[in-house]
Amino acid sequence: MTAPDDPVAPTPPPAAAPRGRPRLIAVDAARGVALLGMITLHALYEADAAGNPTWSATVFSGRAAALFAVLAGVGIAFVTGRRRVAAGDRAAVAAMMATRAVAIGAVGFLVCAGDSVLKAVILPYYAVVFLLAIPLVYLRTRTVAVVGLLLATGGPAADYFLLPRLPTPQLDNPSFDRLVHDPVGMLTELTLTGFYPSPAWLAYVCAGIVLGRQDLTRRRFAALLLAGGAVVAVWANAISKLLLYRFGGLAAIWKSQPDSGLSVAETKELLTFGGDGNTPSDTWWWLAVNTPHTSTPADMFGAAGCAVAVLGLLLLAGHVTRRVLGPLCTVVLVTLASAGSMTLTFYAAHILFINSDFDTYSATNGCLVQVIGAVLIGLAVRGTVGRGPLEAAVSALANRARRWVSARGAAPAPVVVTAVATVPSQAPPAPISAAPAPRPPVLEPPPAARAPVLEAPPAVWPPIPEPPVAPDPDPAPAPAPASASAPEESAAAEPAAGKPAPAASEAAPAASAAASAAPAGQAAVSSGAGAGGSVSGGPAAGGPGQGPAARRPRDPDEGRRRIVRRRARPGAGPGSGR
Repeated sequence: MTAPDDPVAPTPPPAAAPRGRPRLIAVDAARGVALLGMITLHALYEADAAGNPTWSATVFSGRAAALFAVLAGVGIAFVTGRRRVAAGDRAAVAAMMATRAVAIGAVGFLVCAGDSVLKAVILPYYAVVFLLAIPLVYLRTRTVAVVGLLLATGGPAADYFLLPRLPTPQLDNPSFDRLVHDPVGMLTELTLTGFYPSPAWLAYVCAGIVLGRQDLTRRRFAALLLAGGAVVAVWANAISKLLLYRFGGLAAIWKSQPDSGLSVAETKELLTFGGDGNTPSDTWWWLAVNTPHTSTPADMFGAAGCAVAVLGLLLLAGHVTRRVLGPLCTVVLVTLASAGSMTLTFYAAHILFINSDFDTYSATNGCLVQVIGAVLIGLAVRGTVGRGPLEAAVSALANRARRWVSARGAAPAPVVVTAVATVPSQAPPAPISAAPAPRPPVLEPPPAARAPVLEAPPAVWPPIPEPPVAPDPDPAPAPAPASASAPEESAAAEPAAGKPAPAASEAAPAASAAASAAPAGQAAVSSGAGAGGSVSGGPAAGGPGQGPAARRPRDPDEGRRRIVRRRARPGAGPGSGR
């Protein structure tokens, strides 16, 4: 029944149940069964005229409270994502569960503040159990199951040794006055010696956490819960009867009765109606008893089996789709879930009602008034606001504590980055993400197109003069002036096939004329192009890209400039391969 070792990553919400029915209605219906069972148990008589247990005591005594505890574990599994809590979220989850426990304990103390005729209000005990259950949500599912089994089997044995060495419990409802004057004694009673000892009820919570981490929407798993829970409950009762009546356990209990500290009537009542949370420590055979609220292994396995079977039965009822049974099961589930969605509010109201002057009804009428009132009010609240006032207040406080701890534990830098990344409509700051505007190519030319006089390497200085080149006897007609920035015009100005390329001496006057007519930046670009390369993709070898615009007398320094320009771009013109 346990799940495989689950990772620590949070689990996404489970899928909705089939037929559009909410998945949690069966769990809420099980809470409704536990609530109505406790109301019935408290409102009706426990024994009849003959001294035998009534039907309400036989059905609900010990089992309704155990069902509450198992479902509390299921709720813990739900609020923690149905998986083991991740390491980074442990502080926030611990704050949430601790706040919930303190809030439930405060409600329990307020309910117990009056003159209560019921000395076993369960809310303060539940608060302690919730605090002790915080480490369980950090464990794997199999580990939680092992812890629950150890508590159910080894917990009673530990109590057998510890109880004689602990203070005698008062077995009264806790109060604020005792919390101030005797905190150690009250906490000892709330954890070990009281009506609901923590080892036993923490085992129920472990069973609920294991169940809550499973897929409760599967019909086969619901049937397994029903069958498995019934088998465990029957076998626990059968083993108890076998040990007590077949192997002489009951005779050993009566033999050591004078040493137990109980009278004969108290011993008989303990064996018939149950105990006050624990059993005497005069003989080991007390651990074989199966009566309610004795916290023995047989009692715990029997009560837990009944709780699991009830949950499985209600889960199966949610899968019924027949023409008559389907609507009937839906009505039953909704009716029970209406009361089960407000268990804390209705339980507190029930305790206040039976301790007030308004409870002037007989046992049966008082039970009917409370059960019908809980169902009708629950239906109205479920159809309007959705949850009771105490449930809403406790959930709000717990969620606020979780958010507060999560916010304090978050690093500031990732929060800023996440905020910027999750708001794509906001423009990021210009100094961080704005790219610098591209500069005009005229103002910042490439290194290859800069003035070659400034970039001449010192290894070739001074340049070696070359002999003058003879003029072409049959020069080609001068083409029309072209722009150095248009690659198409530069390609059209190339010499025709079969004609020799003009000499470098003829290209120099044109470059000088263009440099004198254009701005400084443009002159540099034109000079670089005339040296045998075009910045914008003109010819790189085989002659200048543009012809001379007009002939003029040779300058004495023209050869020097021509040679320097030619050597600044090796391989860019005629005679530059030196």
